[in-house]
This record gives sequence, C-alpha cells and structure tokens, in this order.
Amino acid sequence: PPPLFQAEDGIRDLSLSLVGSEMCIRDRCIMPRRAPVCQEASLGCAAATPLPSTPFRPVPSDEECNRSPGCMPSGHPQSTFVNYRVPFNKPGIIGRELHYMAETVAAGQTAGEGRFVRACEKLLEDRFDAERVLLTTSCTSALEMAAILCDLQPGDEVILPSYTFVSTANAFFLQGAKLVFVDIRPDTLNLDESLIEAAVTDRTRVVAPVHYAGVSTAMRDVEAVAQRHDLIVVEDAAQSVDATYEGRYSGTLGDFGCYSFHETKNFICGEGGALVVRDPAIVARAECVREDGTNRRLFERGEIDRYEWTDRGSSYLLPELLAAYLYAQLENMDRISERRREIYHRYREGLESLEHRGDIRLPIIPDDCVTNYHMFYLLAESEPVRAALIDHLKERGILSVFHYVSLHASPVGQSLGYRKGMLPVTESICDRLLRLPMYFDLTDSDVDEVIAGIQSFYGLSGSTGP
Repeated sequence: PPPLFQAEDGIRDLSLSLVGSEMCIRDRCIMPRRAPVCQEASLGCAAATPLPSTPFRPVPSDEECNRSPGCMPSGHPQSTFVNYRVPFNKPGIIGRELHYMAETVAAGQTAGEGRFVRACEKLLEDRFDAERVLLTTSCTSALEMAAILCDLQPGDEVILPSYTFVSTANAFFLQGAKLVFVDIRPDTLNLDESLIEAAVTDRTRVVAPVHYAGVSTAMRDVEAVAQRHDLIVVEDAAQSVDATYEGRYSGTLGDFGCYSFHETKNFICGEGGALVVRDPAIVARAECVREDGTNRRLFERGEIDRYEWTDRGSSYLLPELLAAYLYAQLENMDRISERRREIYHRYREGLESLEHRGDIRLPIIPDDCVTNYHMFYLLAESEPVRAALIDHLKERGILSVFHYVSLHASPVGQSLGYRKGMLPVTESICDRLLRLPMYFDLTDSDVDEVIAGIQSFYGLSGSTGP
C-alpha cells in the first residue's frame, strides 16, 4: 500500500526532527538539533554521531555470565546480542518507522486507538480477508482475549500441543480450563491432527493448534473434528503472520486467530500482537474485552453517552506509538518476506549436504502450506550434540538457540499429572532442535559464516551459499 502519511518535501524516510527535543535523527545518525544537517534537506553524518553498531566482544562463559547482573547464559534467546558477531536476532528499521513514531509524538497521541492503530488493522483485514483484526499489546494478550471470549467454565478442557510457548497454555489456564496436551507431528512439529479426536471428551470446548515456524497445522482435519464435536478453534499463529494453508491465511481459519509482532518475529514493533475475530457478532464484545471490559468503543463512536464496566477484560490495546512503528513494517511485508525467503533458501542449500549424510534434519513444508520463512532450524542427533554445536558456533561469534521446553514436563505440567515419556515426539524435538540466526539485516556473508561454522563442526568444508 502507499504510505499512510507523506513526509514534507525534502525530508527522507528516516529523516525527522523530534518536536521539543535537543537531538534529531537523520539517516541513522544522532546529532545536536542545532547541527546544520538537521536544518537542511541534504543529508550526511558530518557533525553527527552514528547510531551505535554491534561490536564483537569475546563471549563470557556461563560461569562468568552468572556472576554478571543482566547477563543471560548462552543458548538463551535474549542473551546479550552485543557479544556476538552474528546475533540470533536484530530488530530492523525497514522504512518509515522513526518518521511515523515522531508523527505520533507531534500529533499529541502516543496511546489509545489512533490513526496508526486503525491503519494497521485495516491493512491486515484487507490483506488477509479477515472479518476483524484488533491490535493488542502482544500475542499473549490476544490469546487471553480469545480465552475470555470462549466463555470457559472451570473444568472445561482445551486440547493443545505441549511444544509451544507458555502463553498458549496460560491463556486458558487462567480461565480455569483443564489442559489436554497432545503430541506433535515429527515432520511439521505441529499438533498431530490424527490424535485430536481421541483426546476429545464431553468436557472439551476448545482446540488450540499452534502453527510452528510459519508452517500451518493441518487445519482441514482440525476443523473437521471441531465441527463434529462443536469445538471452538483458537489458532496460535504467532509465528505465521502472512503464511497460508490451502490458499487461506493462518489466523483466519479458526474462530479466533492470534498474531505476534514481537521483535523476534517477521513484522515487529518491539512488543505487539493482534486478535482475528471471524464472527461479526462477537466483534463488539471483543472490543470491550480489549478496553478493560468497558464499552468505551461505543462511547467514542457516539453510540452511548457514557462508558461502563460491562465484561471481563484488561488493558490489551496496542499503544499508538508502537502501531506507528508496526505500520512502517506492514507497508514492507513483501520486501521483508522476500529477504527472509532468500536467507531461508541460502541456509537450506548450504546445509543440504549434511542432511543427505544423515547428520541433521532440515525443516519440512507440506505442499498445502506456504511458509512466511519465520524460522530456519535444524534437528541434531541428540541433546549433547546440539549443546556442543551451540558452543562451537558461540566460539565463532555466532548465537544459535534452542527453543521450547515441553510444557507437559514442566513443574506446572507435572502438577497436572503429566510426566516425561508421555509425549515422545515433543520431548525428542525439544532436545534436538536448534534455531539459526534469522532477521532482515542478516547478510549473505553472515549466512555463509553460520553455514561454514556448522559444516566445520561436522568435519565438512567447502564453498557455502548458492
């Protein structure tokens, strides 16, 4: 889509002056507001301070890290990025993010539902052919909203995978639901649709598939089971924004869909999410839940003369300031997706020889799915091999990370009666999966360096990249 707001003549995308500030930002440079470059259309970094880069420093050992406040052990997804030449993730500025954020400050609205919130929602609704999209503070918030809208009673059951982030489970757990964990498929790592029917009881109310790594669950089968047993389908599509299944977008296939715009996702705003609502009859209530359980939206539209507390809810609305950043990302969805596709295939081509040798396994994408290239991972032979590979890459200044720890084997899972050994595929994947760096600004040489590091670990050397 065309830019929502046009900059003044002579001002480029990342060139903005923050109203009332002593500093201005131009073309990734920070400088005193009085500097001539802040007043002129011609740009440059003369008399300016470049934005901080990411220097490489020796990575501290876990022992050293444990003694240092704020340092996280190796393997942790949020471990300090400045310690790595090739970090696991790096949030990027793709287009007009800083300009739009400055506009919200200048306009005097950084919170609430402003023009950028509405613009993001409209863009997503149009692109995904969704009935209603509501921006939220996170995917966790979207899942909690969906759980409230399901009207669960204590003891009602929710079927979901154990291989997921805790938010998927917590959203329903907070409503008093009983969690019924089901194993995943060994190919896509998604909820095994063939096991859902056997898990259904007369107390089952919801099935919550998680679309892992931008690859959709087999939703035709999920929907069939849901229709037979009158179940609500809540999609955790945190990792699958802009991915499709049989030509339909993830997040629009169930009764509710939940997206994430966390800084590690494809399209970002630091922390953010969205709830997709399929039934137009539920939209007004969903808006109420998002506004602390009040009918404030009706008041602001002039439909009532005051707003009141009418339902359960919380403060789930994404701030306008973050929506401004997000809109600039959504304007560039195709550009972002194309770069991630290039990175994904460069990894695959560089690592296929190791898969052919049987050293690793690479991602599998079914024919009925189109991925959004959210993640590139490999499956090592065992947990000790994976740990050794993480350390090997770390020594080369590369941060790779494992992912979920199975929920059924967690302390809470065990308090619910689950034990290790009950979901063997989930446990195997948790022990062996390794995520590789993936972000928009990752260069081809960075990717080749990661590939070379993995090849050297397995005793293979040679050219990398396509």
